[in-house]
Amino acid sequence: MRRTILTLSLLAAAPLAAQQQQSADPTNKVKGEPLPAGWTVRLDDKDQNRFTIADTKFVTMGPGYHVTSGPAALYFSDKDQASGAFTASASFGQRKAPPHPEAYGLFIGGTKLNSPEQQYFYFLVRGDGKYFVAHRAGSDVHKIVDWTESSAVKKQDPTSGSASNALAMQVTADSVHLSANGERVKSFAKSEMHGFNTDGQVGVRINHNLDVHIGNFAIKKG
Repeated sequence: MRRTILTLSLLAAAPLAAQQQQSADPTNKVKGEPLPAGWTVRLDDKDQNRFTIADTKFVTMGPGYHVTSGPAALYFSDKDQASGAFTASASFGQRKAPPHPEAYGLFIGGTKLNSPEQQYFYFLVRGDGKYFVAHRAGSDVHKIVDWTESSAVKKQDPTSGSASNALAMQVTADSVHLSANGERVKSFAKSEMHGFNTDGQVGVRINHNLDVHIGNFAIKKG
């Protein structure tokens, strides 16, 4: 009897805990502006019923771009396609500390991004000096490297909350190499990637409630 009561109590507490966690880290809407020509914003599935692209701001700023994010999203231009051997890179300047550690970074191998069958392979960092690697297939996220601390990833300044990280994803004939600030943090043989495709759309991913400048976004063949 006691076991039954305990089990029911735990089941009742789980949704409450999830609600409390969500309410402690709400997504803040941001007044959007017209997107730079040719660019698309793809909100995460979980946010599409509650937000629109008008709730996040992505603008051209100087020679780069600036995101003041509401919901988490992908940002990409159809012209930025890559296949075979290439290196995708960009610098990211976090301007202030978010309420909780939030991630930003690059993705490659994007296909069907505006459909439920979306796929992409991504490399993110965040202000606590950790990085994350995963593959998204539809609504499923396959974690390849869970949040892991690396000396290559710069932590946010404890006073200003700012941080700068230059990221690169290099695809060769048989491998994928991930670097932060010129230092390699992880490499994979393509045979380890279980068929994940690296050909396709290249872009950036910015999680919610961030203020991030994107510079030097580039795709280099070979």
